[in-house]
Amino acid sequence: MLDGAIESVSVLKADHISKSFGAVPVLFSVSMDIRPGEVHALIGENGAGKSTLMKILSGFHAPTSGRILFDGVEVVLPPDGEAEKMGIVLIHQELNLAEQMTVEENIFLGRELTSRGILQRDVMREKVRGYLSDIGVDISPSARISELSIAEKQMVEVAKAISRNARVLIMDEPTAVLTEAETELFFRQVERLKSKGVAIVFVSHKLSEVKQIADRVTILRDGQWIGSQEAIALTPDAMAQMMVGRELSDLYPPMNEADVDAQRVLEVRNLCVKGIQDVSFDLRKGEILGFSGLIGSGRTAVFEAICGLAPIESGQILIDGVETRFDSVAASRDAGLAYLTKDRKAKGLLLNKQMRPNLTLFSLPKFTRRFGLDTGAEDKALERAIRRFDIRTRDPKIIVGDMSGGNQQKLLLAKVMESEPRIVIIDEPTRGIDVGTKQQIYHFIAALAAEGVSVVIISSEMPEIIGISHRVVVMREGQVMGVLSGDEINENEIVRYAAGLKRESRG
Repeated sequence: MLDGAIESVSVLKADHISKSFGAVPVLFSVSMDIRPGEVHALIGENGAGKSTLMKILSGFHAPTSGRILFDGVEVVLPPDGEAEKMGIVLIHQELNLAEQMTVEENIFLGRELTSRGILQRDVMREKVRGYLSDIGVDISPSARISELSIAEKQMVEVAKAISRNARVLIMDEPTAVLTEAETELFFRQVERLKSKGVAIVFVSHKLSEVKQIADRVTILRDGQWIGSQEAIALTPDAMAQMMVGRELSDLYPPMNEADVDAQRVLEVRNLCVKGIQDVSFDLRKGEILGFSGLIGSGRTAVFEAICGLAPIESGQILIDGVETRFDSVAASRDAGLAYLTKDRKAKGLLLNKQMRPNLTLFSLPKFTRRFGLDTGAEDKALERAIRRFDIRTRDPKIIVGDMSGGNQQKLLLAKVMESEPRIVIIDEPTRGIDVGTKQQIYHFIAALAAEGVSVVIISSEMPEIIGISHRVVVMREGQVMGVLSGDEINENEIVRYAAGLKRESRG
């Protein structure tokens, strides 16, 4: 903070902002002010209007009514990112970097320094070193973006913002894919920016992080302003209750006891694939089996191989006691096994299409008739999915890329369940979604298991694994370290196995 205190004058202010897209209103008279040298968190459920407000504050959308004030003066922000020239920079959740270009080239992309038509590479490189030094990051300006970790890429985005003399830095879910250690490093850089007087808008669904980093918090619900308070006065539970308008003491549903004598629907024996060694486990009918471990432990690779997305080197896969091996996702689908990817935007959904083709694509044979697709049957399936999964949209013909992250995740679940699988593998079921939608998804997963569907949950969130799993498989460096059940499913035990401090003996 500046001289240990937040300045009282706002650098940027939304004053009774409303926004409609056509006849559909999404924001209703929302106000929010952003001060130099503070972190102002913006929170709310998916669909609450956070993304729309961020885009209005950075000039990507124009408000339908209301005012934007910059340094106390009413302004019309220029469109298409041109507000960056005023010092208002939006860092999108999907990083906007050219992977095959260097750090230096990315930071000056479109603003290259030249002298008589010749690039001043030495000058740009020195400036980049200065920007990176300002945030305490040791990255070479000549390093290719593709060679950097996610955390380092996030830091390059921050350095790019500094190079544009950012006075207001708006960050959308900046820690969504960072590890705990990477998040701590990132927060140290945020504190450095605060000390230089940068005003920061921090959008996150991780309420414990909001509590840790924010000075003030603004809560939106259903496009309306619910309140703005000092972060010190709010607990994460209080934030969650304000976001959803109800108590969340039942975040995790009551779990039916797993039947230890239930049929084994999936057995994996000594599986070896690239980066995976000798993995064995089983899954019973109606069971929720959690897979835990540090990022890079191999959890996703195991199930991509099982579902036919990656080649298997050796080992056995048995479905209902019959050995099988899938060479495609379609083959595993036809056997009653479905995989829900953790990357819903790049691999799970067609963001430029409407909901209906997204819903039915995975189970297309079900809707195919002699003379083409039965669009009537597709429409009925979409109506059922909207009701069953509580997909909240005012227009069923909306482009999926314009939906909130939580509603996209519900649609992805609906897409997978439309194939009526007996075994469902859900990779990072609640990544980047709000606490209210998390609650809905947990209850849906529990209901599936109660109906006899077998579910695998792969998650990096420890409370999620503990709260919803009947048993937990812990992996480390491509190997199974242990299988936990009952009272063993606790944070201490999982961490010990994931860190390699403990390992089950195998006969």
